[in-house]
Amino acid sequence: MTFRHDFVPTPFGDALAVFSDDGIVSFDLSESADPSVPWLLEGISRRLGEVPDEAPGAGDELAHLLDDYFEGAPIRFDDHVRFDWRLIDGFARAALQAVCDIPWGETMSYGEVAVIAGSPGAARAVGTACRLTPFSVIVPVHRVIRSDGSPGHYGAHPERKRFLLDLEREAASTS
Repeated sequence: MTFRHDFVPTPFGDALAVFSDDGIVSFDLSESADPSVPWLLEGISRRLGEVPDEAPGAGDELAHLLDDYFEGAPIRFDDHVRFDWRLIDGFARAALQAVCDIPWGETMSYGEVAVIAGSPGAARAVGTACRLTPFSVIVPVHRVIRSDGSPGHYGAHPERKRFLLDLEREAASTS
């Protein structure tokens, strides 16, 4: 198996995209002003058992999709990009795959996702899966909200979740 990485621009800064022969393994928004620093690859390298090769251009297709998404196009990333789910399994994987089915511009509660993923009552586990997703933005965990309708968090960046929800709601209202 060959692993390679590239950096893909987003409104939140560059994201580290890691690919295998089977598809995208990870899409991670950096917490650093400079996502190219070597320590950012350490975590994913430990999980994969090897350091992904640098591959400028590997994320070009994803970058174009993200550009369209951030311009308001209703992109469903799993229709365009193959996901390699190797870093997540069990209920967390089922939950994230269920999240992929939340329509663009709509939301579901953590409890509703738990039901669809086959474990009613596992709302907290859905929250954990969303928080630990290896696929920031491209698996739309921002569409999963609290049962009271409030957005909740998005890792340490609730403002990013609000931005994504507002982006989709505004684009949907103008189409």
